[in-house]
Amino acid sequence: MSVPPIVPVLALIAAVLSAGATIFIRQGLRTSGSYTGVWINVLVGAIGLWIAVALTGGPGPVSSNAFAYFILAGLIGTVAGRLFRFLAIEHVGASVAAALINLNPLVATLLAIVLLGERVTLPIVTGTLVIVVGTVLLSLSGQRLGFRPRLLWLPILSATCFGMVAILRKLGLSGAGPLVGTALNVTTAAVAFAAFMLATGQRRGLISRGRPLAYFTAAGLMENTSVFLTVVALGMGTVSVVTPLYGSSPIFVVLLSFFFLRDVEVLTARVVAGTVLIVLGIYLLSAWSGS
Repeated sequence: MSVPPIVPVLALIAAVLSAGATIFIRQGLRTSGSYTGVWINVLVGAIGLWIAVALTGGPGPVSSNAFAYFILAGLIGTVAGRLFRFLAIEHVGASVAAALINLNPLVATLLAIVLLGERVTLPIVTGTLVIVVGTVLLSLSGQRLGFRPRLLWLPILSATCFGMVAILRKLGLSGAGPLVGTALNVTTAAVAFAAFMLATGQRRGLISRGRPLAYFTAAGLMENTSVFLTVVALGMGTVSVVTPLYGSSPIFVVLLSFFFLRDVEVLTARVVAGTVLIVLGIYLLSAWSGS
C-alpha cells in the first residue's frame, strides 16, 4: 500500500505537539490539580474541534457504528487515558510518564494476539523484550528521582487505555470523517468528566485561573491538535507507519524537559536510556511486524 508523503509529516508533528503538551501539563501541575488539568484539556479540545467542524462545512455523514466507536473512544481514551496521564506526570514526572505511556502500541499488539488470533512474530518478541528492559531501567530510577516505583502503574494504565482507543478510532474512521470523529471523541470526554466532577462534589475543580489556566489551555490546544493529526494520519496511512513516528514523542519530551523543566525534574542516564529503549521497542513492534 502506497502511503502519501504527508502521512509521516503529520505523525511527526503530532509527536512534537504531544511532547509540548506534556511539558505544559507538568508546568500547570505545579500549582493546580490533575482533575482541573484534565477538565481544561478536554473542554478546550471540544470547543476548538466543533469550531473547526463548523468552519469546514459541518459534520457530514456519521454512521451509527462510527458514532458508537468514537463515543467509546472518548470514555476509554480521552477520559480514563488522559486522567491517568495527568496523574502519572504529577507523580512520576514528565519524562518517565511519557516513556511508559508510549507502551500503548504494545498493548494494542497484545490485544490483537489475544482477541484477534494474530500470530507472534520475531519482531514482536524482540520489541517486547527491548521494551521490558527500558521499563526496568525507568523503574530503577524511581528512588533517585523521588517517586515510588509502584506508582508506575499510573502511566501503564494510561498506556492501556490509549492502546485500546487506537483500535476504536481506526474502526470509527470507516463511518465518519477524522474531524467530526475527534470532536465526538473529545466532547464525550468533556461531558462525562464534568458529570463525574459534579457527582463527586468537586465543582471547584472545574475552575482554573492564572498561570495554571494558561498552561492547561496551551496543553489542551496541543494535545487535541495532536490527536486530530494522528487520526488524519491513520485515515490516510497505515498503523505501521504512523505509530513508530508518533511513538517518538518521549524523545522530544526528554529534550524539552532538559530546557524547560530543569528546576523540577532530573534527567538521569537511566531515564534517557530507558526512554530510547522503549521507543526502539515500539519501532520494532510497529514497523517490522507489518501490523
